Amino acid sequence: MKLKCIAVDDESLARKLLEENIQQLPFLELVGTCKNPFEAMEVLQREQVDLMFLDIQMPGMLGTKFLASLREKPLVIFVTAYSNYAVESYDLEVVDYLLKPVSMERFTKAAFKALDTHQKRQPMPASTAEPAPASNHFFVNVEYSLVKITIDQITHIEGMKDYVKIFLEDVKRPILTKSTLKGIEEKLPEKRFFRVHKSFIVNVDKIASIRSHQVMVGGVEIPVSEANLEELMRLLNHQR
Repeated sequence: MKLKCIAVDDESLARKLLEENIQQLPFLELVGTCKNPFEAMEVLQREQVDLMFLDIQMPGMLGTKFLASLREKPLVIFVTAYSNYAVESYDLEVVDYLLKPVSMERFTKAAFKALDTHQKRQPMPASTAEPAPASNHFFVNVEYSLVKITIDQITHIEGMKDYVKIFLEDVKRPILTKSTLKGIEEKLPEKRFFRVHKSFIVNVDKIASIRSHQVMVGGVEIPVSEANLEELMRLLNHQR
């Protein structure tokens, strides 16, 4: 999924920096840059725009006033040198409020927040429709890039506070992404993956052996908590 976006700022250097940042993120597609809200209005009328990076203090009209005037609003991230519009921007329900100069790390965080908001706004399929086939992959954020994870290749997953390690077959080093174990667990098919411990999820199909309170997966011994051992054994016996 790509977000079609525009950058609106009266300063040419600021527009150039926004354009460069947008081009570094594969899920953003720049469809226009504008010097003022009036140019932005023209683009909005002829293009589908999912996300707008919008300056506030511009000649002719404030960015806040421009946004308030729109009947159909795209997602908006304010990019401004002034902090005194933060409360007003909250009332306008913008995705984020960035203060110049904006680091790439902060820009990326705001962009991912917009992507998440956009995905949550997508309509659910009608109940009479055929269920969509389960996806065999998902994407995670790794150092400002989206990395594709093929579910069949996962051997196990380890949670470490704010980060998660995803171990894959035939890949020497795990994929490290900023997430929670619960967040990754929600992307996995229930019957194929099992949380054996508060810090570990295993691909049940990849379990090579079980001994005491440990399972061998991908050549690694992983602990199984007392509370989960019985349920894991039931799951494995059911699959036989």
